[in-house]
Amino acid sequence: MTRLGRGEQERIAKALADDRRFEILETIAGAGELSCKALVERFPITQATVSHHLKELYVAGLVTFRQDGQSRYYRARPEVLEQYLQQVERRLLRSRSRTTS
Repeated sequence: MTRLGRGEQERIAKALADDRRFEILETIAGAGELSCKALVERFPITQATVSHHLKELYVAGLVTFRQDGQSRYYRARPEVLEQYLQQVERRLLRSRSRTTS
């Protein structure tokens, strides 16, 4: 498994720090695949705001999409999240072991 670089880790952390963005990612992951339109219908925010959150999730590598005509259908990338969590855990546990030694 490829390690995430520092910039990738920071983009993921920033993407996950926003509560609404986290909810959008959670909704996509639970559904398997959703269009931007379907997400707009599920959240009390504008289409522009949903699109912004999707862009941030995409730039962070947490979602991917396929284009079908005018619509984009988004899917979560759980392998990226798993990689991120493993690296965070390693860093935090390593930090803890240094302070207890």
